[in-house]
This record gives sequence, structure tokens and C-alpha cells, in this order.
Amino acid sequence: MPIHDFKSQRLYLDHPLGEGTAIELDRSQANYLISVLRLKSGAQLLVFNGRDGEWRAQFEVTGRKSGTLTPFEQTRLQPPANDLVYCFAPLRQARQDYMIQKAVEMGAGVLQPVITQHTQVHKVNLQRMQANAIEAAEQCGILCIPDCREALPLETLLEQWNGKRILIFADEAAAEINPLEVLKACRGSPLGLLVGPEGGFSQAEREQLASFENAVTISLGPRILRADTAGVAALAVTQAACGDW
Repeated sequence: MPIHDFKSQRLYLDHPLGEGTAIELDRSQANYLISVLRLKSGAQLLVFNGRDGEWRAQFEVTGRKSGTLTPFEQTRLQPPANDLVYCFAPLRQARQDYMIQKAVEMGAGVLQPVITQHTQVHKVNLQRMQANAIEAAEQCGILCIPDCREALPLETLLEQWNGKRILIFADEAAAEINPLEVLKACRGSPLGLLVGPEGGFSQAEREQLASFENAVTISLGPRILRADTAGVAALAVTQAACGDW
């Protein structure tokens, strides 16, 4: 991986970025820079919007809780968007926050909540999911913001699935075969990854997925993993075997 500037403060801005164009910060961002980071006029930081690459920008205080950022140098070009579709059963708040952040760090390009029979949380706060994705990108030098989608029932997900994309299904009941070996056949194909809820998949769902033409079933080992841990483990083996590692 190329060495980038990971010491400078990074900030996501939902504005077009270009040299010399001053951007008026919203109240919360200005307050964060002024009151929390205690930045003064003339301070520099890195900004990105998920579309125009990364820029070094100069901060100017314009009021007690207002300020502007003016990009003046592009430090990185915008890379292609990540293509991995991460499908997951929603979790309780703290665990889902963690899982979303880790999925972004691990290269997920789409975050797709999926409602299964044993899902314990049926409503997804899309705004909170997007905020967690942005926070992870800010902290880890990531320039691509995942597409955060509304929850779908498992049946609907499969009905709408792109026929050219493989769906890797992490099944706690699968035979304990090394997933790195299983996933070798998936190299070069567009990928999706499905991780179930804390209660696991129902037998009917396993049978439905087993008969799904695009599905590839993997085991995550001999131990029972919590759903958030399973997500990180599945993302790691997928990226290592057939992803962008």
C-alpha cells in the first residue's frame, strides 16, 4: 500500500472539491474544528467527499461557531469504488456500529442490511449507518464511502441479486473446510458476502441459500462467533482469498 499522510486531521465534506473554492462548514463541523480540535485560522487538514479525491485545505475561522475550508492541493486521486457487497443481519446499536466501521475498513463498497428469520433488530437507522461509515473512512484514510442501503428481507435480496455476482454465504453449520481453499474459485468474479444474525440462519434459509445458483458456502471455523466477530472474520477471509488483498 502506498504511504499516505495519516497524521493530518481528515474531514469528510459533502461538497464538490476543487482548488481555491472556499467551502462554508456546517455548524457541527465548524464547532468540532474550533471547539474540539481548537484549530486556528491558517490550520491545514485533509478533506475528501468520496468523489473528487483527497485535498489539503486551509481552515479559516469566520465566527464563534463558523468557518470555511479552502482546498489548495490535491494529495490523492479518487480510486475506483469498492465492489464488495456486504450483506448482514442488523444488530443492536453498539455492535452494529462496530461492524459497520470494520466493514468499511475491510473494503466493503455496499452495506446491505438483510432481515432473516432470527434477526433480532428489524429497523435500521440509515443515517447512523452512514455516519459510522464516514467516521471509519475519516480515521483510516479511505476515500470511497460505501453505499448504505435500506434493509431487505432475505427472500427479496435473493430475488433481486445480480446474476453475475457470487454470494458468499458464511454458514455456522457448514462443514469445517478451510474457506481460503473454497474461495479460490471465486477469484476475478464480482462478490457479495452474507453474514447472519446472532441466532444464526434457520434451516429453511440454509436450504434456500444452498439451492441459490450464485451461492458459495463457507465455514468460519470450529468456534461459534458473535455476529459482529463473524462479519470481520468473513470479510478478512474473503478479501484474502479472492478480494483486493
